[in-house]
Amino acid sequence: MFENDDYVIDLMVNYGLVEQITVDKLREECEWDDAKVISKLFFEHSIDEESVLNMLAQECSMGIVDLNGYEIPEDVIAAVPEDIAKKYRVIPVVVNEFSITVAMADPTNFETLDNLRFILKTDIEGAVCSPTVVDESIKKYYGKSESDSMFAGYDDEGVDVTVESAHLSEEDQASISGDGDDAPIIRLVTMIILEAYKMKASDIHLEPMETSFRVRYRVDGVLRQMDNPPKYLQNNILSRLKIMAGLKITEKRVPQDGRIAMKVLGKDIDLRVSTVPTTHGESIVMRILDKGSISIGIAELGFFADDQEIIERVLGLPDGIFLVTGPTGSGKTTSLYAFLNTINEPSRKIITAEDPVEYELSGINQVQVDNSIGMTFAGALRSMLRQAPNIIMVGEIRDMETGTVAINASLTGHVVFSTLHTNDAPGAITRMVDMGVPPFLVAASVQGVMAQRLVRKVCKSCAKPYSPTEDQLRILDVDADYFAEATLLKGEGCSECNKGYKGRMGIYEIFEMNDSIRELIYRKASSSEIKQVARGMGMRTLREDALRKAAAGLTTIEEVLRITVMDED
Repeated sequence: MFENDDYVIDLMVNYGLVEQITVDKLREECEWDDAKVISKLFFEHSIDEESVLNMLAQECSMGIVDLNGYEIPEDVIAAVPEDIAKKYRVIPVVVNEFSITVAMADPTNFETLDNLRFILKTDIEGAVCSPTVVDESIKKYYGKSESDSMFAGYDDEGVDVTVESAHLSEEDQASISGDGDDAPIIRLVTMIILEAYKMKASDIHLEPMETSFRVRYRVDGVLRQMDNPPKYLQNNILSRLKIMAGLKITEKRVPQDGRIAMKVLGKDIDLRVSTVPTTHGESIVMRILDKGSISIGIAELGFFADDQEIIERVLGLPDGIFLVTGPTGSGKTTSLYAFLNTINEPSRKIITAEDPVEYELSGINQVQVDNSIGMTFAGALRSMLRQAPNIIMVGEIRDMETGTVAINASLTGHVVFSTLHTNDAPGAITRMVDMGVPPFLVAASVQGVMAQRLVRKVCKSCAKPYSPTEDQLRILDVDADYFAEATLLKGEGCSECNKGYKGRMGIYEIFEMNDSIRELIYRKASSSEIKQVARGMGMRTLREDALRKAAAGLTTIEEVLRITVMDED
């Protein structure tokens, strides 16, 4: 709550607002976390805010200002820029020729006035004000932005959220409605998840810092800073999420993984929860998995007609391995699920081995890999083969054992899908050979490889034509004629998008096996040699596919440069 929590606690004792014995007891209960001690003093021991404000005003030699019902003139507000007011949580109230008086949410942050004097080049006088009133005034006079508080008051009016996690006890299930002493924390956690879902975020990052508790959402692949909840609520929020995910609340020394099943605004979602101990507390990342978003087909992945034709041809083969490569978060799982949806028919038996099972697919047998009990990818794959499947999906080929079993399965009449972590499509071949899989087996079994990335799409509501700069043409190594017949579009930013972008689509590098490539694999050719031959036979690189999608107005040149690397000749 305050920059110097221990200082404020000592003041409370000195001014007779609380007894030292109470503070000592609370510090033992809260493991000497003074932010949490202050929270308990306010919420459990009914410390009066007005008394604390009077105490701080007297100690800091400041006046007290009450902004309720007071209208601040526009010229006064203009004296402090918006970003400065929000960063330091101050609001200007009086401006004269030689100084500015600001209402401060935290007068114990002694560096604030000095920093403001330096930035604004004038003398700054401070006045004590209720933190809630300061925050509300900032929102009122400067307007709400993406970083403004969604947490103020923990208001969950109109929120239809029910937790369905099997990990929750009956008591905890009942508490989600917001009854009881923990209601504010429950509603706050609910609002964090709800706001992320409404913004179509893929991840929620809750990160303890030294003096703050940072919340960030990953929207369209880019992290966005949101308003930070009060630092003193950090442990309460983390404990609530660990309860919901079925994790051990008392275990804070080792990473944990869990899952939360929720119904948000009438839609079922899963949250995959991961905790990691850090210097200032446990960091939690939650991956949001929308069950309704996975029932897609190939057409929705963003293929152009020629690439879609290649994919459909590979999917129609009776056996062999098809690999999808790319870094974490590049959409590999979504692509594989789309392929399975396309070929999922009653006449075919499909089994998957995944770690973890992210989405439940109707009509498909899905196996959860668990190394702690010996259920590895290789072990699961061997067991799956005894189930007489037609099609197998292995979440990831991580070692020679898994790769060899998958290849043998493809050579005995099965279609096998899997993923690898490589930078491009031809690199998957040399990666498997490097794992120890014999080259002749790789050449005989692999039918194709698809590398992919995700680029942000231009918002159609605010898209305007634009021309590439000379620097962009130089970096892309193309001349202006390349875009002569293109429809380059860039979003200007509107209420429906995120700075000109809305949603993401895939860019692809599709590598098909043929006799020439097999010959290179037999003689253990390098990845660059394989790539050169594949490009000579028509393979389009990630950058080339991204450029033609930019030329079609689907994404921007800036996105192409951000996501892809220069092609090597």
